[in-house]
Amino acid sequence: MTVDQGARTVTPGRAAQELELRRDEFRLAVQLGLVRTVPAGEGERRRVEQRELDRLRAAPDFPDGLRERVRAVGTGEAAALLGITADRFTRLARTGHVSPVRFSLNRYRAVVWLYLAHEVAEFGLSCPALLAGRLPLEVRERLAAHEDLRARNWRARRLALLLRGAEDPWARAAVIASLLDPVQVAEVVDDPYERTHLDRLRPPPPPGMPMAPVAREIAERLTRADDPDDILWHRVSLAMALDEARAERQAPHPGDVRVPEVRVRAETVQVVRVPAVPVPVVPVRTPPVPEASVPGPSVSLGAPGAVPEAWSAVIDRPPGRPARARFLERFRRGKGVGAGRPRQRRRPVAWP
Repeated sequence: MTVDQGARTVTPGRAAQELELRRDEFRLAVQLGLVRTVPAGEGERRRVEQRELDRLRAAPDFPDGLRERVRAVGTGEAAALLGITADRFTRLARTGHVSPVRFSLNRYRAVVWLYLAHEVAEFGLSCPALLAGRLPLEVRERLAAHEDLRARNWRARRLALLLRGAEDPWARAAVIASLLDPVQVAEVVDDPYERTHLDRLRPPPPPGMPMAPVAREIAERLTRADDPDDILWHRVSLAMALDEARAERQAPHPGDVRVPEVRVRAETVQVVRVPAVPVPVVPVRTPPVPEASVPGPSVSLGAPGAVPEAWSAVIDRPPGRPARARFLERFRRGKGVGAGRPRQRRRPVAWP
């Protein structure tokens, strides 16, 4: 559906007030397609355009006609509309003659099915033979086999409404996958990235889902197919929907996002010369070298590897003469190591 960016929209609560509907009636009207909504943005609730409200309010039977089309009744009220007992109506609903539109759980965690009042009235007008006398043999046999099609018919109705509002093929496949158990989905969709994509597009749960864990588990079981024939039907539908979605585009995989290559013609390239910016020279200050604790003149370290002049004076070495040559000269004169000196006892070295 194309959204007019300049159209004025209102919130669902404001729309329900203008249409004189209760919150649950307004949600049901949206679910049935009686009130069209438009997307408001990613992660935001859908809104209603003002011109859609004007269209509904301009109907000659407003507001009673709209309220009657979304009126949901329980088993007792539906039986009263048909003039039959509640037990007989339950039997007709279990065999699929009337399809529920919504369900809820009471305080005993029992499922309470709700039906559209106008559909119940139409059933009474179209099948008057089922309202009186003994039920047909086929219906009695199905009841003896404990057949109950209420949940299946409710899922079929909800599936049709969701598919009508899904425009993307992957979204339609996600709607069908939401009716199957995750194990069934994994058997049909063997690609884990496709399963992740379907789970991301999964439609929200139906309104009115209970918050208690036990009650929510019961409600979630109703939203998934449990009959073998129903499961097979949805598996085949999911496989066909996947073929349609894959034909249009593949599901996103890691690494699929690529930067588009930009090609520039050679004759359109211009060389821009940037003037050189002089870099200021910051002088580096070297900390002063402390003087050596040696008597005599101050020590100048000089270049690396050079022997300071003060050290030459301390060891009595004439400048410019190798230490090895002086040692050999003194050895020849009889002034070798220890010559002419009294022999002293060596003292132990005291390590710092």
